Amino acid sequence: MAATPAPPQAPPKPTWDPRRPVPPFPWLRPTIRIRLTLLYGGMFLIAGILLLSIIYLLAAQALNVGSELPFKIVEGKVTSDICNLPDQASPSEFNNAMNQCVNDQRQHALDSLLSRSLLALLGLAVIAFAFGYAMAGRVLSPLGRITRTARTVAGSDLSRRIELDGPDDELKELADTFDDMLERLQRAFTAQQRFVGNASHELRTPLAINRTLLEVHLSDPNAPVELQQLGKTLLATNERSEQLVEGLLLLARSDNQIVERGPVDLAEVASQAIDQVHGEAEAKGVRIRGEQKPAVVQGNGVLLERIALNLVQNAVRYNVAEDGWVEVTTEVQHGHAVLVVSNTGPVVPAYEIDNLFEPFRRLRTERTGSDKGVGLGLSIVRSVARAHGGHIYAQPREGGGLVMRVTLPI
Repeated sequence: MAATPAPPQAPPKPTWDPRRPVPPFPWLRPTIRIRLTLLYGGMFLIAGILLLSIIYLLAAQALNVGSELPFKIVEGKVTSDICNLPDQASPSEFNNAMNQCVNDQRQHALDSLLSRSLLALLGLAVIAFAFGYAMAGRVLSPLGRITRTARTVAGSDLSRRIELDGPDDELKELADTFDDMLERLQRAFTAQQRFVGNASHELRTPLAINRTLLEVHLSDPNAPVELQQLGKTLLATNERSEQLVEGLLLLARSDNQIVERGPVDLAEVASQAIDQVHGEAEAKGVRIRGEQKPAVVQGNGVLLERIALNLVQNAVRYNVAEDGWVEVTTEVQHGHAVLVVSNTGPVVPAYEIDNLFEPFRRLRTERTGSDKGVGLGLSIVRSVARAHGGHIYAQPREGGGLVMRVTLPI
């Protein structure tokens, strides 16, 4: 049995979602780092305001602003370069002028203390916010590392680990728990993919032998009619089983990461898919239309062609009996390559959309008894899109049919 290769590094997960509007000011998003910075800086600012108020009140009490002088002038002459003292005045008038001058100087000293303290507090507040921002980033750096690893794992790369070092605190405990969970998930997914891949490989050989034997017996012109009819029935059943096995192989392969990547034009892929389905569409009376604009992505051409082929085939096969059409378009939107396949067809309830992507299921019934396929088409499309870091969205079309939209990062 062939060994399953280790999954390579996953591509970055796309951040653009066409269903989610882009916020007008993304830089105003209240991250936990900003909130911690505001908390640290706000606490420092409040503490500084309280300390400044206490110092101001104590200084005002010590200076006794508004009180009389502890001395009086009885006789003699007093001059001052700061105070405006009268030259000819009675001792009481002179004392009142002295008292007013000293109180003004006290108030000026308090005002100077307050203004300079506010400037110092403002400077320290800026330093405190910057220090709080730096400290919050340092404290939250393990969380950023955990987030980046989780984002990589979301791209189906279960081989990544956080491996956080440092003190044995709550963050390291969280990282170690996350690593243990990833280890168990990787073992489970690897075992599942190995089982599907090995089982599919083992089934291909006997099916190929059966097909060869049936074709040899059918090539005998002397074979009875009943035997030829039975052989044709068995050959059709064997062909269906081969399609199922090939679908399982492709599904298992696309769940892994894409090893061989190269520039692939979705317009060319869609055109090839249309050419392959053109004969079937003409037989059913379905018109295929649409404009394919260049949209180059990095991926596997065979798997991307399977996406377009499965979508176009489904759109043709599950269509109306008369005047049906399929529209296939490709273009680039918001830095993503977009493939859209729309078609007429039966009315599909919105709550049934998710069931269409489940293996071996179709609308309101099982697909295994249908002659239109083996029931893995949309499952393979979703799996291949995810392996390329993209998404597929389906929505009912007004009047019947579906609109399938595949977005892939460029």
